Amino acid sequence: MHDLQTTASAEALTQRIASLTQAGHLSAARLLLAAVRRLVPPSPRLTELSARLSMREGRLDLALGELDEAVRQSPGHADLRKCRAELHLQMDDSESAAADASEAVILDSHDPVAKALLGIVMLGLKRPADAVACLSEAIMADPGNPAYHEGLAAALDATGDADAALATLIAGIAAAPRQVQLRNAATLFSIRRRDFSTAVRLAEEARAAGVTDACLFGLKGHALSSLGRHDEAAESYGEALKLGPDDVYVRHLVAASGALPAAERAPVEYLRAVFDGYADRFELHLVSLGYRIPGLIHAVLAQHPVISAGKRVGPALDLGCGTGLVAVAVSDLPIGPIIGVDVSPRMLAFAAAKQLYAELREVDLLQMLIADATRWPLILAADVMCYFGALQDVFGAVHTRLAPGGWFIFSVEELLPDHDGTIHGAGDWALQRQGRYVHSKGYIAQVARDLGFTIVTLERQVVRNEADAAVSGIFAVLERNGS
Repeated sequence: MHDLQTTASAEALTQRIASLTQAGHLSAARLLLAAVRRLVPPSPRLTELSARLSMREGRLDLALGELDEAVRQSPGHADLRKCRAELHLQMDDSESAAADASEAVILDSHDPVAKALLGIVMLGLKRPADAVACLSEAIMADPGNPAYHEGLAAALDATGDADAALATLIAGIAAAPRQVQLRNAATLFSIRRRDFSTAVRLAEEARAAGVTDACLFGLKGHALSSLGRHDEAAESYGEALKLGPDDVYVRHLVAASGALPAAERAPVEYLRAVFDGYADRFELHLVSLGYRIPGLIHAVLAQHPVISAGKRVGPALDLGCGTGLVAVAVSDLPIGPIIGVDVSPRMLAFAAAKQLYAELREVDLLQMLIADATRWPLILAADVMCYFGALQDVFGAVHTRLAPGGWFIFSVEELLPDHDGTIHGAGDWALQRQGRYVHSKGYIAQVARDLGFTIVTLERQVVRNEADAAVSGIFAVLERNGS
């Protein structure tokens, strides 16, 4: 009787250890694990608990040592294999993860967890067809598991079957209608493929089903804004803020929704408010998105005829300089002095700390160009023309201020058709999500030629990534002709 009670008590305690670890109460879990180990002899289950706890603590080498020894002693224990496969994934060792996950499937061919794990490993190894097979079998065994549907959708998308991927997510929603992660995944997937109408419908279906989530309302706002339904987008962003008042990204979306859809440019007051609130995390966020424009500017300037001749280009004007990322990117080139312009005092404070600018001015760039008398050999505008819709006025002001032979280097986001072929605006430019305008390549070329620029470079480029999808942009170098 005593042994039975001890066994039952130990089982309850092991479940408690797993719950505490999952909840992040790691110190309490570690203390309880030590107590249980005094109650019962060593076992694969205790080793797995200890390894998972070490993984959550970031002690990956310790976890691997425990699991290696446990697998050596109990090579036929599937749970140990699955745990070690997860650890290998965390350590970016996909080949070892595949070996352990495969062995776990062999040991228990009916285990959906092992099959799903092997599928995720196959996807990481760029073997999406194998991933589809494994994850499909996992769903057949456990159709209500949302993670399996999400994994299969990713695998199907990797094979190029986007329609099947979306259908998988929708099937997962039907099987687990209260799972917000699947609804978010399906809505986000629709946005990534520019099927904004479906994204809005999915978000509205979630609300009708009683599923409310800050992320879901934010995604709906993205989709509505991309459809040109800006008033509704602002309402959706407001709902997101109510549900996630401390979410800095949601707060940024709400601020961005203040842009006026009929305006030909973003209001200066709006830009100042958005970027003052964004300054602290601006650089980290852009780096995390794989922001490419400063690097593209450096590459093209390295080929500038004056620089190629071993001479210096300057002075240079950095429009919308922000925190100074462009100045950092070109700091090894003979360019300068550099003068930075921005409407956000907090962004300018970060730029000043880099000590790369000869001068920083808090002023609207269009007003500055109109009032300025300098003839600039070089004017840079990284990701700032996206806050102008109509480009004639600002391009005209730049042309006036460029010295003969001077270069104007800038980037915009590209106006693309939606999933159903719809092109917003007049086909030249349109206001889209987060208060940014998008432009067509043909429109930029026409405006440049009308104003007397020579097009040195006008090419499609990836600006950055958002939601695991490339943001298509246009990178341009225009040269002023004549006197």
